[in-house]
Amino acid sequence: MGRSEKSVLMVGLRGVGKTVLLYRISEMANQRGYKTVMIEAQEKKALPALLYPHLRHVLLALDVGEKVSAKVKRGLAVLASFLKGFKVAAHGVEFSYDAEPEKGAADSGDLESDLSAVFVAIAEAAKDRGTGVAIIIDELQYLSEAELSALIMAVHKISQKALPLVVIGAGLPQLVGKAGEAKSYAERLFNYPDIGPLNAQDAENALQTPAKKEDAEFSDDALKEIIRVTHGYPYFLQEWGYHSWNLAAMSPITLKDVEQATTESIPRLDKNFFRVRFDRLTPREKDYLRALAELGDGPQRSGDIADTLGMEVNKVAPLRSGLISKGMIYSPAHGDTAFTVPLFGEFLKRIMKMPSIKKAKKRKS
Repeated sequence: MGRSEKSVLMVGLRGVGKTVLLYRISEMANQRGYKTVMIEAQEKKALPALLYPHLRHVLLALDVGEKVSAKVKRGLAVLASFLKGFKVAAHGVEFSYDAEPEKGAADSGDLESDLSAVFVAIAEAAKDRGTGVAIIIDELQYLSEAELSALIMAVHKISQKALPLVVIGAGLPQLVGKAGEAKSYAERLFNYPDIGPLNAQDAENALQTPAKKEDAEFSDDALKEIIRVTHGYPYFLQEWGYHSWNLAAMSPITLKDVEQATTESIPRLDKNFFRVRFDRLTPREKDYLRALAELGDGPQRSGDIADTLGMEVNKVAPLRSGLISKGMIYSPAHGDTAFTVPLFGEFLKRIMKMPSIKKAKKRKS
């Protein structure tokens, strides 16, 4: 309709269902006739390289029908210039041009300027075809500051021109701060819905509704126990529901079934969900996280973590920064530190002793 709405960046911890929501949003967009792009940001792959093949696909999908669209052809030419300017072909893989690059368009080598030009060209092509484009990006916290800044600027340009292109993304909680640091006006361009654990009623529905479809149910005390041990996090609700269902001999699924499921679920989570993240860490990073776990649930002051390790705050700052970059922790408030992975602290306490520490030096007030 040519009217603009804010783009959306969802934030939340691991295992709360952000990726599932993005796929559902993609399905909804397709059902409404949008041309959709869905990608996952990666630590070691540049944003232009991730976007190019998908944006090319969108433009080729727009170039259908008997009438040739000059806007679509120009979009392909601008995209070819973008490809040429950033040399996104890597590791011996070459992308072919579907049009001759348009000289002077998206070929400056400045990502902020060039990505904006590409988004505008694609949105103008979509408008010419009477449709819209949804660019959906997961794991946005892995974008560099320059890439996030360019994405925000491109969205800003689209908003100014009221073109039919929307960006919908998801990332860990540090994404909000990163966006603000990249561009001060980012908060005006996006909505930031917080995706968290389910409340007690929704968690109960998530377990009970599918069970009843199979002519079974959970007892009340079984439901309360699952919600207690999982804290309402969707991924963990799935795990406990799965094991409780398989272990129960009959309906209703009982508290005893759930307690047995706990003995099955925790080793499985330790081996799969937690361990894959733990193994990416250096020994010093593991010590830092173990100290954070020792201080208890919820956000902890950076100074308290340093004291627990017997180190000065400035000495642990690089560890903290590296762990934030790896997506293991985030800062919910200035000077605070918390896990991005629910129940990760409990996992660390199960598998790891507190590191031996020297006597903590007294911090200056």
